[in-house]
Amino acid sequence: MNIITPTADGSNTLYNEAIGEHYHSKHGALQESKHVFIDAGLKFSSAGKSEISVLEIGFGTGLNFILSYEYCTENSVKLDYTSIEAFPLTKEVIEQIGYQAYVPKKIWTSFIENYDGALKAEQNLSPLCDLEIPHNTLAEFTSTKKFDLIYYDAFSVQHQPEMWSDEIISHACSFLKPGGTFVTYAITGKLKRAVKANGFTIEKLPGAPGKREMLRAIKTEYR
Repeated sequence: MNIITPTADGSNTLYNEAIGEHYHSKHGALQESKHVFIDAGLKFSSAGKSEISVLEIGFGTGLNFILSYEYCTENSVKLDYTSIEAFPLTKEVIEQIGYQAYVPKKIWTSFIENYDGALKAEQNLSPLCDLEIPHNTLAEFTSTKKFDLIYYDAFSVQHQPEMWSDEIISHACSFLKPGGTFVTYAITGKLKRAVKANGFTIEKLPGAPGKREMLRAIKTEYR
């Protein structure tokens, strides 16, 4: 069962009882998403581009997506967004969390109206946004598409260690284009070694509130 829970910045998250962890930082769901994925990921990777493709690991509540959709719409960047989700939430649960307060009504409405369809096939939400949410695990995911940016937003290694193994990190990294960006809220020695082994250069950035550092990595080799 998922329980709606307020976080320190006033935005809500969900607590997943089965896994024993919140979907976002208790220090602030909204500010974590903006800091890690929008500011350190999307703004960095999309600079100077007219379009960008994003692969997200863990769609969850959709917060990273709607903020990305808003940013790309405001900056006239075409967004091709694919987000793997093994256990998708219902549309009704997503609507109850309250994230419609953080984006324009037009963006929220097009997201909600297309959410169920995106779980089955790619949906065109606007001239500047396509969304697909493959309903499978990262280990099962295959694609001929290569992406500009990966949002790695799995649950923590303490609660979902299989999502942080060397093998699964290598599998995720294989979907990035050379020059592509991998960004995540986490940073450990093991993670840095796993990413480096796949031809990346590593950057340690200041973390969102509650975390000292986070990881951004650039793919410098084709593997």
